[in-house]
Amino acid sequence: MDDVAAAIADPVRRDILVMLRGQRLAAGQIADRFSISRPAVSRHLRVLRESGLVRDTLVGRQRHYELDASRFAGLIGWLDQFAPATGWERHLDALETEVYRTRRERRRRGSTDQRQEHTA
Repeated sequence: MDDVAAAIADPVRRDILVMLRGQRLAAGQIADRFSISRPAVSRHLRVLRESGLVRDTLVGRQRHYELDASRFAGLIGWLDQFAPATGWERHLDALETEVYRTRRERRRRGSTDQRQEHTA
């Protein structure tokens, strides 16, 4: 989780991740979108690769990058503790509670009905 947090701490790396959302790009295509040097973009891509947020594939002489969003799961889980529950989450929690209560009552009624049948 720490390597992912460190990787997304830089605004250039966050911009690269947004670029890679939903598409695969060659390193040159990524570098062309920045005013910084190609070696600087390359260093940012290396940090993202080492953190596992992007995967690279060599296609001919070009290196293509794609996002691996699964690496965000740990960080998202940790950050989630700070987010207030949304209205939907509260409603779904209430629904879950009601479902369990109803099941419990049906089981109790079922066992009571069976006992009454045996005593009758």
